[in-house]
Amino acid sequence: MPSAPVTAAVLASLGAELGLAAVGAAPVGPYEETERLIRERKGGGLFDTMGFTTTRPEVSCHPEALLPGARTVVAAALSIYAAGPEPGPGEGRLPRYAWSDRYGELRMKLAGLGERLGGSWRVLVDDNAHVDREAAVRAGLGFYGKSTMLIAPGLGTWIVLGTLVTTVEVEPAEPVRPGCGSCTLCIDACPTGALDVPGTLDAGLCLSWLTQRRAPIPVAHRAAIGDVVYGCDICQDVCPWNRGPERRGEDEPLPPDSEPLVSLVDWLQSDPVELRARYPRLYVQRNDPAVLRRNAVVALGNSGGAGQLALLDAIAAGEGDGSDCGDAGSGVSEHAAWAAARLRERIAHGLAADS
Repeated sequence: MPSAPVTAAVLASLGAELGLAAVGAAPVGPYEETERLIRERKGGGLFDTMGFTTTRPEVSCHPEALLPGARTVVAAALSIYAAGPEPGPGEGRLPRYAWSDRYGELRMKLAGLGERLGGSWRVLVDDNAHVDREAAVRAGLGFYGKSTMLIAPGLGTWIVLGTLVTTVEVEPAEPVRPGCGSCTLCIDACPTGALDVPGTLDAGLCLSWLTQRRAPIPVAHRAAIGDVVYGCDICQDVCPWNRGPERRGEDEPLPPDSEPLVSLVDWLQSDPVELRARYPRLYVQRNDPAVLRRNAVVALGNSGGAGQLALLDAIAAGEGDGSDCGDAGSGVSEHAAWAAARLRERIAHGLAADS
């Protein structure tokens, strides 16, 4: 006789022991509507050159095919909110999920959960083969917000998500009703209009994707990047569902390996290949090290001081522009020329520090 299903209460207890902020389950099955939307939006050009789970929806939307005998998808969330320091002159910001390797941490916790549940299992975290957000919605962790982010009541969007596909049967969770109502704060705050259609992201306008792809960052959007050297948290910063997690996390110490800020000058003076090797947790298209340097010159133009102008001029002139690393598409020198002009404009208007 088959064993009795693992109850939701037992699953929640195991998740709490492992340090998961939320965990839930759903019967394994195809994500038919998600697959349809991926194909529709891909056909409409909304993914730009982004691949990830959109590359092969016939795989990423079919968890039932990812493990022989699969019966359940278990979705889990790890809370990532902590208050970070404000950047100083010449410093750039990273998005909260990239302050440390939170995905790696979640993988280990989900592997521990798989071992405790028994049976055969497979962990999928930030993986091209699976759409984690859809699993989380089905497993009752939260709902899709107008920002396209998963909003988990009590946690907001300050989470990273992962999935455990298992042959063990687990009691399914109840779905969470959408709760954005008439709120449009994320849409209104997006400086490029990437969220103008609620619940749909235009990747070609998304600052987060523009800092990951190899193609040049459009001139019209460079100033909007501000002092961020990778990613974007704007839509999360304004979401009302995040006000509770932010308050609870105000007094939480940063984990010792956290890196919310980076030295832009250090990024630009480092060997590009070494710099890329230092940040395996940051995805950049084709693993091109010049992408990180390109982002750094843009951030320095937006937030640096007069003391960094000579460095930007040197890079704009082709000195150490990353071309020796195959920088055929990222255009570090061209971005540095823009950044130098931007910094001169800020200096002229008294908006740049002396350092």
